[in-house]
This record gives sequence, C-alpha cells and structure tokens, in this order.
Amino acid sequence: MARNPERRTLLADAGLRVLAAAGARGLTHRAVDAEAGVPTGTASNYFPSRAALLAALGERIFDRMAPDPAVLADLGRREPSLALVTDYLRYIVERTTREPDLTRALFELRLEASRRPELRAALGDVLRRGYADDVAFHVAAGLPGGAFEIALLHYAVDGLLLDLLATSIDAGFDVDQVVSALVSRLVAEPVA
Repeated sequence: MARNPERRTLLADAGLRVLAAAGARGLTHRAVDAEAGVPTGTASNYFPSRAALLAALGERIFDRMAPDPAVLADLGRREPSLALVTDYLRYIVERTTREPDLTRALFELRLEASRRPELRAALGDVLRRGYADDVAFHVAAGLPGGAFEIALLHYAVDGLLLDLLATSIDAGFDVDQVVSALVSRLVAEPVA
C-alpha cells in the first residue's frame, strides 16, 4: 500500500467531493483519480477495495468536520445555560453547512452503510463514539440536559441539515429561529 499521507488526504478529499456530487454509485476509484487530478490507478494503490475507500472517507469526513478549538474555548468560558447550548448548536449547524459537500457526503455514507454491513459496522462505531463524546462534553461542561437530550438534538439537527442541504420542505423559517426552538423545546431548563 502507498504511504504518502498528503496524497492519501488529497484522494480522500476528492472522494468526498465525488460522493457528495455523484452519490455512492458514482464513487469509483477512477472517479476519485479524475477528481484528484492524479493518474488512473492511484486511488486503488491507496485504497485497494471499495470497502477501504469508503472506510477512509468515513475517517476523513470527521477529521474535516472537527470543531475549531478556539471557538470551543470561547464558548467554554461562558456559564452553562440553555443560551450556551443554543450557541453550541448554532456553531454545529454553521460548521456543517459551511462546506455542504461534507455533510452531503456524510449522508451518502450513512445511506451506503445501510446497504454494506462492513461499512455499517465501521461508520456505526464512529457515529456512536461521536455521540458518546458529545454527551461527555455536554456533561463535563455542566450544560443542561443529558444523554437523551443530546440524542434528541442529534435527531433534530440531522433532519434540519437534510432539509437545508437537500430538497427542502421550504417552510420559510429562519435557521437561527429553528435552532433556538430546538434547544428550548428539547432541552430542560436547569433547576436552580
């Protein structure tokens, strides 16, 4: 297997663009090579199978979607409150819509995982670990709500993102208004 980490990253990023634009059916080693502008066969040197390519895209997408530590530090200096939970959620929505192809690619990966047991296991592990990390972060920060509320927010934000980045119901509501309502309705007010 080829060992150039920069080339591997270039190919994975190209794969995410292909996945977002053409869906799982359009994701081929040749399509990744063409998108990356590298010679045919390069992607298969780094990802010898479709399963390896999909797994690499699953890893790369979460690297690219990671939050900015400086933003988290700024938010973390504030007192725990529903307003702070709302601002964390606003940041998640802003971050995941800033590069819509990444979020579309994640939705494509999740759909493909429903058809491929090997991807389902790997991606499921990553998603569950991310959820557990979110709950641990939330609890450590002293924010209102717990594991159930974080799950509700995940479910709700996934639907919001799908609506924003795919064919929309076009209900006409402001995204910031929706985020505020999600937090106020899904997370209990802290008891004084």
